Amino acid sequence: MSSTAKRIRTAILVAALGVSVGCTAIYRNHGYIPTDEDLAEVVIGIDTRASVEDVAGPPTTGSAMGDGNYYYVQSRFRHFGLTEPTEVEREVLAVSFDEAGVVRNIERFGLEDGQVVRLSRRVTDDGIQDTTFLGQLFGAFGNFDAGSILNPPGS
Repeated sequence: MSSTAKRIRTAILVAALGVSVGCTAIYRNHGYIPTDEDLAEVVIGIDTRASVEDVAGPPTTGSAMGDGNYYYVQSRFRHFGLTEPTEVEREVLAVSFDEAGVVRNIERFGLEDGQVVRLSRRVTDDGIQDTTFLGQLFGAFGNFDAGSILNPPGS
């Protein structure tokens, strides 16, 4: 076999290797979410912001609403060839606190087909804690019977 044939064969192998490596998907993880074992150490109704940070680490972000809730976000991106990276997986862990800074709720959310999906929840929400007084007042219109006002029970 001549040296020219060896060079051509080597060049073809290098090109084939380059094409196959270039067409391989590469996955990258961004962000951080505490493990379930870490979260098992957080006791709802007892732990505070400081103890959550000690157990789970600092949050990715805080609440934009000013209520001091913690959010841990983890995303997985797929890089393929020369195309733009696409997000293939996202998970958000929300730790909410009451006015005293004590853990009220821990929830996990995922992003499935562009829709937010609740993955887990540690506390059942009563539905009125995040509603303002005016929201409760206006929400009560139409939920009463005029007969019960005019004829109270026991009269």
